[in-house]
Amino acid sequence: MKAPKEMNTYCPKCKAYTAHSVTLYKKGKERALAEGTRRYERKKLGYGSSRKPVQKRTAKTTKKLSLKLKCKKCGYQNQRKGIRLKKLEIV
Repeated sequence: MKAPKEMNTYCPKCKAYTAHSVTLYKKGKERALAEGTRRYERKKLGYGSSRKPVQKRTAKTTKKLSLKLKCKKCGYQNQRKGIRLKKLEIV
């Protein structure tokens, strides 16, 4: 699917339809000292295998991709709901 680099959409901060720049949302780096990560590492220690079984087959062929919208007027960033796509091209 092709998405435009710039689109006119609603900005909740400006409370009006303004131009937004469009980019693909990417997940940030996970914190190594977060409580969940520490707990997971602790449970993996010792004699035995991994805490959870390794998934061998996946049911889905695509991942959900989200669009990150940034208002050109005020700089407010918003996300558009994820759509299942094989490939997203921003033109």
